[in-house]
Amino acid sequence: MKRAIFILIALVLAPQPAWSKVLHKERSLYRNILVTQEDGLRCLVFTVRRDSHSQSCQYLDHPKRMVFAYVRMVMGGLLLDPHPHHILVVGLGGGTIPTTFSEIYPDADIDVVEIDPAVLRVARKYFNFHETPKMKVTLSDGRVFVKRARLASETYDLVVLDAFNGDYIPEHLMTKEFLEEVKSILTDGGVLVANTFSSSALYDHESQTYKGVYGKFFNFRLPVSGNRVVIARKGKLPDDVTLGKRAAALEPLLAPYDVDIKTFAPHMRRDEDWDHSRRMLTDQYSPANLLRGEH
Repeated sequence: MKRAIFILIALVLAPQPAWSKVLHKERSLYRNILVTQEDGLRCLVFTVRRDSHSQSCQYLDHPKRMVFAYVRMVMGGLLLDPHPHHILVVGLGGGTIPTTFSEIYPDADIDVVEIDPAVLRVARKYFNFHETPKMKVTLSDGRVFVKRARLASETYDLVVLDAFNGDYIPEHLMTKEFLEEVKSILTDGGVLVANTFSSSALYDHESQTYKGVYGKFFNFRLPVSGNRVVIARKGKLPDDVTLGKRAAALEPLLAPYDVDIKTFAPHMRRDEDWDHSRRMLTDQYSPANLLRGEH
């Protein structure tokens, strides 16, 4: 017994491994927020339920270079519309996605929606995010913003849903009704890009929901990422030849961001590899986070 106590005390008092330096820490209304830095990599970390998850990271010596595969994958939506004039991004994080759009499309009008004021403050202070005359941030729930845009007859060429924080998914942003609301604010041929997960029982239900609203969509997954990106369109999906031509045109534009877009098309699958007997997610049936825990 004494030996066990001695070992326990020794473990507690032993030098701990060196972790990332914490630059900022706060608890907002929605989550715990950390900003960490190690070896020239600065990260925004959310702790939502059980674990800590890096929401956004930035190389200090190469701030344009995208760190995460899923962020690069979001750019795959440009293969469906290489010249968006009006863009909506739901979920700010460190601001990588809207900042990239504002740099490569300086004439585009960009709306960013973020529910958490603390995230906006952190993005500005630690990740060099700043609004421009063409890019503005609205502090709001994404669904409320979409409803108001619909009432105001606002339309978008490109809508990006990136409001998934760690292992938590806002259930009201996954339902058939919400996806129909988003579809209603898309221009003819407008594109929806959604960052989500690639596994668990949720996969079948979510896939059925997107199919029910948009019909065929691109199911985009890469071997290096645990995410999948759903790319849907209000209209017919382009063929492989068109995707190849657009990738060649976009390649030099996206190269500074480490986006090798010419490799994307083979992984943008049209086949329906899910259980079609699963129910669609609706405002009355949306146990997304329970399904997320099932495999």
